[in-house]
Amino acid sequence: MTPTTPTLSDDDRTALYDAQNVWAADDDFFLALVGGREESRVLDLGCGTGRLTLALAAAGHRVTGIDPDDGAVAAARRKPGADAVVWVAGTSEQVPPGAGFDTALMTAHVAQAITDEGMWRGTLDDLHAALVPGGLLAFDSRDPADRAWERWTPERSRGTTTLPDGTSVEGWHEVTGVEESGPDGGPPDTWLVHLAEHTLLPDGTHVVDVGELVFRSEARLRADLDAAGFVVEQVHGGWDRQPVGEGVGELIVLARRV
Repeated sequence: MTPTTPTLSDDDRTALYDAQNVWAADDDFFLALVGGREESRVLDLGCGTGRLTLALAAAGHRVTGIDPDDGAVAAARRKPGADAVVWVAGTSEQVPPGAGFDTALMTAHVAQAITDEGMWRGTLDDLHAALVPGGLLAFDSRDPADRAWERWTPERSRGTTTLPDGTSVEGWHEVTGVEESGPDGGPPDTWLVHLAEHTLLPDGTHVVDVGELVFRSEARLRADLDAAGFVVEQVHGGWDRQPVGEGVGELIVLARRV
């Protein structure tokens, strides 16, 4: 069985994503985080197919969802309640400076998908410019101290997903390489993990998507946010606000624009 170039259509790909990524504790956390501020302006950067974005809008907030994946944004626009959201296919560069958002979110480990360091710095700068003074930036990133990538093996990740039409799709992932780096040759504070995502379709087609995720240490995230003009208020290790290292291997960062 030979892996092929990805052949999933946008509709199939987004249906598979939605079936694999259902509402969970992280969504509860971010919805509650914003929920106390009625009718606030919220930017959901990396909104995907709009699971949290739509819930924020349904809670009465004025929400803008941005994602570079045209297919994901198109799928979000077709969902109930989508008319209440401003949808943008693009990146943080599409947010005009002074947009006046009260809160900016990057959920579902979107921060880890921004692997280019220049783009990462630019994203933080764009978010700083988009927020009102004192505005909140909140995002999650896996704690590299937990070394989650060591558990991402084909044996441990293999599973079957049932799509809305009843089709069963088998999938698994594997790590193909890890690069670590640190400032000026010092101790590592960044790990770049190379991944292969496998999908086995009912007709036997074996699709492989190759990608990367970056793991930044808490110290590295704090330094990057400080350089972008943010003050870190809290970093949690889990969705019940546990200390770092005592939760579920997360770095849940809450920072304010200075």
